[in-house]
Amino acid sequence: MNLEEYFARTGYKGSLEKQDLETLTDIFQHHIRAIPFENLSIHCGEKIALELEHVYNKIVQRKRGGWCMENNQLLGWVLKCLGYDTSFLGAYVFNPHQNAFTAIMTHLLVKVVIDGKAYIVDGGFGASYQMWQPMELVSGKDQPQVPGVFRFTEKNATWYLEKMRRKQCIPNQDFSDSDLLEKKECRKVFKFSLEPLTVEDFRFQCTYLQTSPDSLFTRKSICTLQTTDGFRALIGWTFTETTYNYKENMDLVEFVTLEDEEVEKTLKEKFNITLDGKLVPVNVKGSYTI
Repeated sequence: MNLEEYFARTGYKGSLEKQDLETLTDIFQHHIRAIPFENLSIHCGEKIALELEHVYNKIVQRKRGGWCMENNQLLGWVLKCLGYDTSFLGAYVFNPHQNAFTAIMTHLLVKVVIDGKAYIVDGGFGASYQMWQPMELVSGKDQPQVPGVFRFTEKNATWYLEKMRRKQCIPNQDFSDSDLLEKKECRKVFKFSLEPLTVEDFRFQCTYLQTSPDSLFTRKSICTLQTTDGFRALIGWTFTETTYNYKENMDLVEFVTLEDEEVEKTLKEKFNITLDGKLVPVNVKGSYTI
């Protein structure tokens, strides 16, 4: 495990001398544009492991992606190696179809402190709720980014993240009512506390999420990757490309349904992923929006 190999994977060639917000943002953006948020292991006969060496081998050496426990753990390791003040936090994800937060803490976040200011860095959410910049941990402040306007609010020591998006243009009207589309323009994303955690605190969740029939991740095969102007997503057989702000206050969302033989080619061409096992796409209705 070494930083040079990780930075070769993400394409980052900037300075590593300063532990400042500008450097952090640059490293972070290279990560989310090179490393997909994906759960494909569950659907191609692999087990997702929590150990950092496994995560490093999978993402850096095998050029795969991962979910939050993999992406953010790797990112946290990189930042700590560079001298950043980092810690892990745990979050409860909002389920828009149930209009409620999950009962189980399933989302791993990275907190980074720079010059006394705390920031949340999350490289493991994917699709349109993936932040593009570290977010200052301050309550009630709108933090505009390319994907939309993010905002933290704090109540009784619990922090909430929400995102306001633009209107959406969907050229393929067959998908205008797709359950993959978020209907609300302002949506809760997750809630969390500032209690520091370790990766070990996610061991049960890691097993549950890849085995339970109630888990979002067993019910959908997901691969998303941020681009310079939006993101790509492959959910089951549905491939989407979103372009942020292609018109004033309007995002372009393009849908296409793939045939089985197109899935593997799309993963390679659009996400730079080659799987060892055969992917069995899954897309059970509900629980995930873009």
